[in-house]
Amino acid sequence: MRIYLIRHGKTEANERRLYCGSTDLPLSRQGAAELAQLHYDIQNVRFLTSGMKRTNETLRILFGDVFYEEAPQFREVDFGIFEMHSYEELKDIPAYQAWLTGDNEGNIPPGGESGAQMKERVLEAFSRIQEDTVVITHGGVISAILEHLFPGENKSRYEWQPEPGRGYAIQDGHYRRIP
Repeated sequence: MRIYLIRHGKTEANERRLYCGSTDLPLSRQGAAELAQLHYDIQNVRFLTSGMKRTNETLRILFGDVFYEEAPQFREVDFGIFEMHSYEELKDIPAYQAWLTGDNEGNIPPGGESGAQMKERVLEAFSRIQEDTVVITHGGVISAILEHLFPGENKSRYEWQPEPGRGYAIQDGHYRRIP
């Protein structure tokens, strides 16, 4: 079985360095233009997206008008009250400082979900994939999957996270970056 994990293209939130998980943003003009320069030659697969505008738009730009299913379990972590704010905007807020301190996987942002909660949701959905599949999803989701599948790599989530529009192919217990 082949599984392709591809991160959506850039959004305004990526460009402005804002926390964006549950906010349903479209691609930015730059993000769409950058995706149009990429080429994927992947055929005879099932297509899944997280159902967010940015993942659905990425799918259409990269693969055209193909049939796809939406799987909301592959959505990014919900940053709660920190959504659509930058580090600079939040750095002096006690709730933000508490969220960043200590257990980065277990801490829950007010009104959001923890990294551990997101990972549990994602891995449960990932375990149900039974055929060659392309999943157009989010950087944190891809990182959580790869961190789980390849713990011996000793990479952090940030080291696993691909650039927008790029990702990984997984087959036979191995991975490679794509495109």
